[in-house]
Amino acid sequence: MPARTPAGSIALWRSEAGRASASADRCPHRGMRLSHGFVRGEALSCIYHGWSYAQAGHCLRIPAHPGLIPPQTIRVATQQVEESGGVIWVAVGERDDGPPRFQGLLPLRSLTADAGIAAIEAAAGEKTGADGLLRTARHSKEMSLLLVAQAQAQTLVHVLLNGDATPCERILASRAAETVRRVAEDVETKGLA
Repeated sequence: MPARTPAGSIALWRSEAGRASASADRCPHRGMRLSHGFVRGEALSCIYHGWSYAQAGHCLRIPAHPGLIPPQTIRVATQQVEESGGVIWVAVGERDDGPPRFQGLLPLRSLTADAGIAAIEAAAGEKTGADGLLRTARHSKEMSLLLVAQAQAQTLVHVLLNGDATPCERILASRAAETVRRVAEDVETKGLA
């Protein structure tokens, strides 16, 4: 699937063995987005000509030349990935320590808001805490939002709930997150944040 980091677009993918990986989102052969590709076994393959890349980034196979062992210089950039608490974390550059741990919280969904963090805080009526989470109560249940700034005036919003949330509470939280996004986008458009 396509994703973004401060370093640019990536293809986020999971191998057959279940390991998550992040590769640059362009095939070095013809520039096709690797996020449009497919996973076969432990490799990500480009949809255009089928060139396959290992999780470490080097080219494994060029279908038009089945007898060729691709040189190690044909590769895609990769980034370090770690899963924690149901969230996939992608490190940009060198990683000092592991990702944050949010005890008792499980991810519900992620969405992109065409609004900055200040507009989302204004829409939610809360500020982001020292732990990086914006906690807000909707329908008498607390919902935590992990906000990640993207491009100018765009934020990736990860919705986290207590692990004991019922299916009905999950639906209500998902709807509440959509409402916060719509209000934040309105706040951003009107320049109120």
